[in-house]
Amino acid sequence: MMISTLTYYLSEHPSIINFRWSHAQSWGSTWSFLFSSISLYLTLALLLHFLLALFLRRNRSVSLGPIPAFHSLSMSVISATIFAGILLSSASEIRETRWFFRRTKTTPFQWLLCFPLGTRPSGRVFFWSYIFYLSRFVHMLRTFFTILRRRRIVFFQLFYNSILTFTSFLWLEFSQSFQVLAILFTTLVCSVVYGYRFWTGIGLPRACFPLVVNCQMVLMGCNLVCHVGVLLLHFMKNGGCNGIRAWVFNSVLNGAILLLFLKFYVKMVSDKRKNKFAKLATKEL
Repeated sequence: MMISTLTYYLSEHPSIINFRWSHAQSWGSTWSFLFSSISLYLTLALLLHFLLALFLRRNRSVSLGPIPAFHSLSMSVISATIFAGILLSSASEIRETRWFFRRTKTTPFQWLLCFPLGTRPSGRVFFWSYIFYLSRFVHMLRTFFTILRRRRIVFFQLFYNSILTFTSFLWLEFSQSFQVLAILFTTLVCSVVYGYRFWTGIGLPRACFPLVVNCQMVLMGCNLVCHVGVLLLHFMKNGGCNGIRAWVFNSVLNGAILLLFLKFYVKMVSDKRKNKFAKLATKEL
């Protein structure tokens, strides 16, 4: 009974089935909103950083109490809901379009990677893609928590949040291929990462390894493999994949994020080794 109720509200509700991405009806669906919101996010983050530098001493942070932990819990629940919703919605779409797969000799996995030409941004899958797009704005709040608590601005965080918001908009605007798997991977990782942040935020013990960084590395590795799959299917299938031009632009942005993250990861590992050697040398002395 409970499972059927969850299935109904996550994939069979009329508002989900009848969803249509529209500039006139969907909030935040215009290009002007996208660029103005990202610009406002960057401006407010930089402004907050400079104001704190002017009025507070460098080593003094701002206490936020339980707000970051509550935000982490909220993001974990939202991500888990989107994951379950798009998973059930994808299963329903595959079940209801088996005739199309047989006629076009397409497998469900190929559909997950490569939408057929003419796909429109409507229905179950695109409803959850829209919810994922809106959740990116909630995700941005963590940047301001970082600035207030750690008194530093992380430009990779600004770049990553801006690009992911822009990318999720492109998925809807151009009915881009690959978005189902991308949302599944991202929301699964986010639910784990934010759940862990909530765990540590309320004072519980941390993991003995960098869980957040490793999860992000796994996510980027999965995305890279799927991007290669989309490219292969585009040239193998008659007509190619829908939204391929937006996918190319998206791939360039993801490539830039991957390079920046690898640079950060290598630096983190290098600093960790240096600190380890420094401790060993101190003990020997």
